[in-house]
Amino acid sequence: MKILANDGIDPIGKRILEEAGFEVDTVHIPQDELSSRLNEYDAITVRSATKVRQPLIDACPNLKVIGRGGVGMDNIDVDYARSKGLAVVNTPAASSHSVAELVFAHLMTGVRFLYDSNRKMPKEGDSNFGNLKKSYAAGVELKGKTLGVIGFGRIGRETAKIGLGLGMTVVYYDLFEGPQHLTLDFTDGLTIDLPVRQVELKDLFKVSDFISLHVPFLDKAVIGKEEFSLLKDGVGLVNASRGGVIDEEELLKALDSGKVAFAGLDVFENEPTPRQAILAHPRISLTPHIGAATNEAQERIGEELAQLLISSLKK
Repeated sequence: MKILANDGIDPIGKRILEEAGFEVDTVHIPQDELSSRLNEYDAITVRSATKVRQPLIDACPNLKVIGRGGVGMDNIDVDYARSKGLAVVNTPAASSHSVAELVFAHLMTGVRFLYDSNRKMPKEGDSNFGNLKKSYAAGVELKGKTLGVIGFGRIGRETAKIGLGLGMTVVYYDLFEGPQHLTLDFTDGLTIDLPVRQVELKDLFKVSDFISLHVPFLDKAVIGKEEFSLLKDGVGLVNASRGGVIDEEELLKALDSGKVAFAGLDVFENEPTPRQAILAHPRISLTPHIGAATNEAQERIGEELAQLLISSLKK
């Protein structure tokens, strides 16, 4: 059997598949050529770049499995694929901690103005040092502040754990009933349970000093015009889930008015061509959708995805 890893796969995952007797092709096939070439394969693995929609599924009756290296599967017509008898698998746990750490990279960047100082210091550091120092002198600590987590799945919980470890109060919103405590694990084997509180979404908006979103793509933004009016003045927002869950037009207005102190964005409405107004805004910390892009996460994703493919193809 042949597997196309169209958006790549970690060498560990490739080795596991090859040792199990599969042929793995990691040469990327452009989206517009997939319908004519994918029928050569029994399975395809993708990340966020390749889309597997209904027409492609219909054009490739030999396909048996679609694997997504990562969490969100909005680039795959999952229900349709399963209705045609295909297995669709993903790796929701493998990248959770990496995404959570990136959230806090953005938060720490925001509270200490690194998004701006990293732009200005190379240009003005040798001529305007004193004024820049004054500009960035009003930083705040995360300790003692309230972190609101929207979506309390694996990534949301990992994010909450880091916040708890920093001494933050954590409130969260989720469609389903969630835990009242989370367990923090430390390197010396020590574990400790710390409280978290589930609240209604409007209450989360009102009490949170910082908000991190961990929800799938939705038809309507989770934070739009009405929701921005409910936020605390000077709130910090981080979106490392999916573009569109924060209304970017309203975000720009809220940043300009001071309602939102800063934003950290790893995902964008118009990926892979984010709007210039977002990219150029002086109070947005920016990364190009790299939440899961750590060596450790990619190894875990590759290994888990390989095992899922083996299980599905050998049934």
